Amino acid sequence: MNKSNTSIIKHIPDFLDYCEVEKGLANNTQKNYERYLNKFVFWLKKTNKENLKPHELTGDHIWKYRLFLSRGITANGKSLKKLTQNYYLIALRALLGYFSSKDILSLPSDKINLPKDARREKVIKFLNLEQIKKLLNAPNVGTVSGLRDKVIIESLFSTGLRIAELAALNREQFNNTGNKEDLELSVIGKGDYPRTVYFSKRALSWLKKYLETRNDKDKALFVNYKSRKDADKRLTSRSMERIVKRYTILAGLPTFTTPHTLRHSMATDLLSQGVDLRTIQEFLGHRSITSTQIYTHVTNKRLRDVHRKFHSLGE
Repeated sequence: MNKSNTSIIKHIPDFLDYCEVEKGLANNTQKNYERYLNKFVFWLKKTNKENLKPHELTGDHIWKYRLFLSRGITANGKSLKKLTQNYYLIALRALLGYFSSKDILSLPSDKINLPKDARREKVIKFLNLEQIKKLLNAPNVGTVSGLRDKVIIESLFSTGLRIAELAALNREQFNNTGNKEDLELSVIGKGDYPRTVYFSKRALSWLKKYLETRNDKDKALFVNYKSRKDADKRLTSRSMERIVKRYTILAGLPTFTTPHTLRHSMATDLLSQGVDLRTIQEFLGHRSITSTQIYTHVTNKRLRDVHRKFHSLGE
């Protein structure tokens, strides 16, 4: 291990490049790391430690930073949640792991323990099939924008695509649909990980109707009809999120509903139909089965309900 004469702050851009080039992390992950580390940079400057070098970082510094986070206030005047504090610590721990990989002397990453409260089992929010039907039927398909929105929602539920993956699709990927009733499509997902997604007969049928209305030459599958003539017409992930939110309100569905909720709902529906976790892992493009195991709450609840209903001596 070598001592670095460069401050921790000045190492951060190299760390972010490392995340992209060597770790292959998605852009959103890099941006999140940068955003969370900005909080650490702010603390270093606030405490006159902006020139602190990796080998000078101590456990006492970490403890004081944790106290700073625990007393942190968000923009709306509320205290930082334990889970949010956890994200800041994970980013810092990743930075320390980077120092280790580059043989830069620093505090070991395992010296940062995550708060127990922040490691609670993640609760997955999803819609049942009746709610999904309401959402799918909310757009007015008599208008070009309504038809487009209908296809966006149908595609999200059918494929389990992440919103950024859906926004990145191009029209040419659907040139050879012909008389096909459904469609297998190869996409490059998070971390440049390729996988196959599936458009159902229903989703593909609506997609074909939507493509028939497109008279423009833009390569994007989903376009913003209100964009300026000289602007990029591709519909952004943020715009798609607003679209889903609008129809969530129109359909009277839970306010937690987002595009990712439809991904959760797709996985939950498959699991409830008896599809095994390994298959769902492939559908979702999870690199590790651990990520897919968050959906076992569905089978666990179903088993509990069955036990309560059929395995009882009564009261």
